[in-house]
Amino acid sequence: MLKSLKDSKIAVIGLGYVGLPLAVAFAEKFQAIGFDIDPKRVDELQKGFDRTLEVEDKDLQKVLAKNPVALEEKGKGLLVTDAVMPISSCNIFIVTVPTPTDKHNKPVLTPMLKASETIGKVLKKGDVVIYESTVYPGVTEDECVPVLEKFSGLKFNVDFFAGYSPERINPGDKEHTVTKILKVTSGSNEEVAEYVDQLYRAVIIAGTHKASSIKVAEAAKVIENSQRDINIAFVNELSKIFNLLGIDTHEVLAAAGTKWNFLPFKPGLVGGHCIGVDPFYLAQKAQEVGYHPEIILAGRRLNDSMGKHVATEVIKLMMRKNLKVIDSKVLILGFTFKEDCPDVRNTRVIDIYNELKSFDMDVDVYDPWADAKEVKHEYGVDILNAENKPNLDEYSAVILAVAHKEFKQILIQKSENQVVYDVKGILEKSKVDARL
Repeated sequence: MLKSLKDSKIAVIGLGYVGLPLAVAFAEKFQAIGFDIDPKRVDELQKGFDRTLEVEDKDLQKVLAKNPVALEEKGKGLLVTDAVMPISSCNIFIVTVPTPTDKHNKPVLTPMLKASETIGKVLKKGDVVIYESTVYPGVTEDECVPVLEKFSGLKFNVDFFAGYSPERINPGDKEHTVTKILKVTSGSNEEVAEYVDQLYRAVIIAGTHKASSIKVAEAAKVIENSQRDINIAFVNELSKIFNLLGIDTHEVLAAAGTKWNFLPFKPGLVGGHCIGVDPFYLAQKAQEVGYHPEIILAGRRLNDSMGKHVATEVIKLMMRKNLKVIDSKVLILGFTFKEDCPDVRNTRVIDIYNELKSFDMDVDVYDPWADAKEVKHEYGVDILNAENKPNLDEYSAVILAVAHKEFKQILIQKSENQVVYDVKGILEKSKVDARL
C-alpha cells in the first residue's frame, strides 16, 4: 500500500545539476535526503555551497538539516549524505544520476543500474522509485526494475512501484528553474501514476502532464532534445552553405525570422549533457528493433563536425592574411558547453582546441566560469581564468566560442595582424573577420 503523500520522506539519488535543485524544492515541503557517492560534493553541500551555481547558497542553507533528528523534528528540510543507511527510512526514491555515452556514442546505463542496486538494498513494501535520468523507452521497466527486484527480493507492482518523470533542467538558466518548468510524470499503474503526479504537483508551480505510461514519458524526454539537435543541425548546415556563398547567416536568419512561424534556431556548437547525448539513446533503441535512424544520426554527425569546421575556417582566414599557422598563438574565449554556467560536460569547444593543436598551433583557452582543475582532469587542458587573464594582442587569432556575459563587451578589433572569429555571433559584425 502506498504511503500518504503528506507523510512521505523523499530520497534524491545524485546531487548534480538535476538532483540538487529538485532536492531543495522538495525540502521546502517534505523531509528530503540527498544522497551522492562523491564525498567532496557532499562536504561542500553540507557547508551550504553549490559549485554548480544552480542553487543559491542562501536557499540551500535555508533548508539544510544537520542530522536525521533535526530533520524529523522539523518535519521538512534536506539532509545531505554519502551514507546509505539514512535513505533506508525513505519511502520515495528519485534517481537523478548521469546517463552519458561512451567513446563509441553508445548509452552508458551503469550509473542508473548502480543507483538501482543501492536503492534495492533498502527498498521496502509500498515504496516508489522514480527515475528522472534521460533514457530510451523501456529502460525503467526493462533494465532498472529487474535490478530493484534482485536486490530487494520484492515483486514489482505488487510490493513496490516505479515512476518516470524526466528532468528538464537548463543549466545556468535562472528564469526557467525546476519548479517553473512543467513536469511530465508517469507511473507503473494508474494509482501510482496519480501518486507520482500529485507528488510533483506539490512543488512544481508550473504544473504537470501525466503521461499514459512510463515508456511514453521516457520517449517524450528523449525526443525533446533530439528535436533541438536536428533543428540546430539544419542551421549549422545553412551556415556552411551561406559561408561558401559569401552571405552572413545571422542576417539571413534575422530576415527569415520575421515570418510568424519561423523557428528561431542559431548555428553553433552542440554539447552538454542533453542535446549532444540524448539522440544517441533514441538511435540505440531504434537500431535494437531493426530501424536505422537516418535524420537523427545525420544531425548528430553534422553538429559534431562544427568544432573542426570552425578551426578550419580560422586557419583559412589566417592564411589569407599571410599569418603564420604553425607555432602561432591562438586564444579560445570560453570552454563551458554554454554561456554563464560552469558546466563543462561534453563541451564541443574541445573539438576546436584539438583541431588547432593538430596544426601545431599554440592554443590558450580562457574561461572565467570553468573550473580549471575539472577541465584539466576531464580534458587534459590547462585553461586561463580570472586570475590570469590573457593579453588579446599577443594572439594571431582569437575565437569567441562561448557567449559569457564577460565577452559581450570585449575590446577586440580585427586587424591585418589578427583574425577574430565569432562562433556565437554576439560581437559587432564590423569587428570580426567572420562568424558562424
